Amino acid sequence: MTGIRVGLLGYGLAGAAFHAPLIAATHGLRLDSIVTGNPERATAARARYPGAEVIASVDDVLAPGAVDLVVVATPNASHVPLARRALEAGCDVVVDKPVAPTAAEARALAALAAERGRILTVYQNRRWDTDYLTLRTVLGSSGLGEVRRFESRFEAWSPTAKGGWRESGDPALAGGLLYDLGAHLIDQAVQLFGAVSTVYAEADVRRAGVGAVDDVFVALRHAQGTRSHLWMSKVAGHFGPRLRVLGSEAAFVAYGLDPQETALRGGTAPGSEGWGVHADRRRAEYCRGDDVTRIDLVPGDYGAFYRGVERAVRERSAPPVTVEEAAYVLDVIAAASESARQGVVVTV
Repeated sequence: MTGIRVGLLGYGLAGAAFHAPLIAATHGLRLDSIVTGNPERATAARARYPGAEVIASVDDVLAPGAVDLVVVATPNASHVPLARRALEAGCDVVVDKPVAPTAAEARALAALAAERGRILTVYQNRRWDTDYLTLRTVLGSSGLGEVRRFESRFEAWSPTAKGGWRESGDPALAGGLLYDLGAHLIDQAVQLFGAVSTVYAEADVRRAGVGAVDDVFVALRHAQGTRSHLWMSKVAGHFGPRLRVLGSEAAFVAYGLDPQETALRGGTAPGSEGWGVHADRRRAEYCRGDDVTRIDLVPGDYGAFYRGVERAVRERSAPPVTVEEAAYVLDVIAAASESARQGVVVTV
């Protein structure tokens, strides 16, 4: 067997639903080993990926020369120490977002990767959402004119707490929606409209038994003038548009969440027929007041991330997401947290 040998650390939601199937579907990558200490998850991993060795400890995977590429898909608090060990073992590394609890820790990892001559990248799959890709196409056509306001939402109705580290208020665990969903929404806003000059945020804990914020609003003013308004909530009884962009000439609106996560959770193979396409293909609109034109969404493509990783490892070229980009998002998250605590606008 040939290909870049990949060791996957973690087989929870991130490992099983996102990383493993995308790795397995990427030409040039070989899912060599999966680490999980959970017996039920180990059984499921062996059944789905019989060619991969399923083991309980990270030590064998992180031994020098064991694999070429390590994917860290474990709880957030373990991202930095595991990524550091993988880099020190001479491996290239993919880390699920957020790469670290703080920007300083992320930049320290980037410095270690540069010192060791290793590739380090961060899994920001939402850059390949169907609505985001469609918006990039619309912005490229300049049909909206000057973009004045960008609105983006990840909203859910989940009023009962589920428990677990994501709902813990311990800062070391990097739980809560600012890290979980804010890392995506802020990343998209920065990719579209550039550096942020100021941040205002409101962050609340709405559900009993939850320690981490579960209802958040973030307002960004970009250096070039656009304002981004971002909502993320577990207690939204009504969902707004996924994206709404207001320009000087027209507006763009997209509805509903990208279908790739649901497909991956359901076991659908990436790249299968209809991949990344809503059942209702026409879920976006180009608007000028009452003049509304329906738009076909560009298909989503999470596989593009790992195709970019394979190319970066093989060619020793730039990865699809840089750690500096991820660190900058963490700068903005820190500013949003400070703004919410003090109730003031914070300069980035």
